[in-house]
Amino acid sequence: MEIRIEHLDKFYGKKQALKDLNLTIGEGMYGLLGTNGAGKTTMMKVLATLTKKSSGEVSVCGVPVEQAKEVRSMTGYLPQDFSMYPGMSAVEAMDYLGVLSGLTRRQRKERIVPLLSKVNLERDAKTKVRAMSGGMRRRLGIAQALLHDPKVLIVDEPTAGLDPEERVRFRNLLCEVAQNRIVILSTHIVGDVEAACEHIGVLNQGELIFNGTVEELLSLAEGQVYQAEISRLELPKVQEMYSVTSILTTGGTAQIRFISETPPAFSAKVCKAGVEDAYLYLMHAERREF
Repeated sequence: MEIRIEHLDKFYGKKQALKDLNLTIGEGMYGLLGTNGAGKTTMMKVLATLTKKSSGEVSVCGVPVEQAKEVRSMTGYLPQDFSMYPGMSAVEAMDYLGVLSGLTRRQRKERIVPLLSKVNLERDAKTKVRAMSGGMRRRLGIAQALLHDPKVLIVDEPTAGLDPEERVRFRNLLCEVAQNRIVILSTHIVGDVEAACEHIGVLNQGELIFNGTVEELLSLAEGQVYQAEISRLELPKVQEMYSVTSILTTGGTAQIRFISETPPAFSAKVCKAGVEDAYLYLMHAERREF
C-alpha cells in the first residue's frame, strides 16, 4: 500500500504550482511541510482527484488518479476549509455525506455513531454545525473523511486556528487512525509534524527540497544551531547577519537561538537542533541558493 508520484507537474495558466515532483509515500503518518503557497494543497488535491495534473504519473494504492471513482473510494479528504450545512446536526451531516458516498442505510447506521465516538463527538451528535467550535468542526471533518473506511487519509492544515489543547487532541487522533492507513498531514506548523510524523517532505515553490526521516532532517542542521545572550541593542544587527529562530528578552538582554554555518563573531554555544531549527535551516539554504 503506497502512493507513487513520478515527474508530477501542475500548471495554472502560466504559473507552475508543482515542478517535477517525485515521491513515494508508504503506510503511516507522512508530514508535508511548506510555507503558504508552496504547493501542498495542490499536491493533495491531485491525489484526491479534485485537481487534474498537467503531466507525470500518480497512483494511489496501485490505481492511477485518472481512475477517479476508484481512487475516491479508497481516499478520505479533509480540506482546510471544511464546512457543512450549518443547520444540520453532526449525525445528520454524517448521514447526508454517507448517502453521497454511496453507503447503504445499514452501513451508515453501523458506522456513524462509532465514528462520532472515536472523534469524541458522541455527546454532541445532535449539536448543530453552527454551534460547534473550530475544533469540533475539524473532528467532524475527520469523522466524515473516515466514513467510507478509506485506505488513504489526506488532511490539509487540520490544526490551523485550534487552541493548544485541541491541537494535541487532534494530533493524537490522527496518529490513532494512521494504523494500517496512509495519512498525509499537510501543515506549516512544524510542531505538529515533529510530534506525529516519522517521515517528512518539504515543499518550496512547488519543488520537493527534502524527503526523509525526522532524524535525517535534523542531521542537516547539526552543528549549525547556536544559543547566545546579547544586549537588546545588538539584536537588530544580529538579525541582519543571522537567521534568528527564537528570542527571549529580559530587561536589557536577549536570549537568542540562531542558525549559522560558521562560528559567530560573538560568544555563543552550539546547541542541539530541533525540527523547527532544521526546517528553517533548510529554507534559509534554499533562499541563499536562489
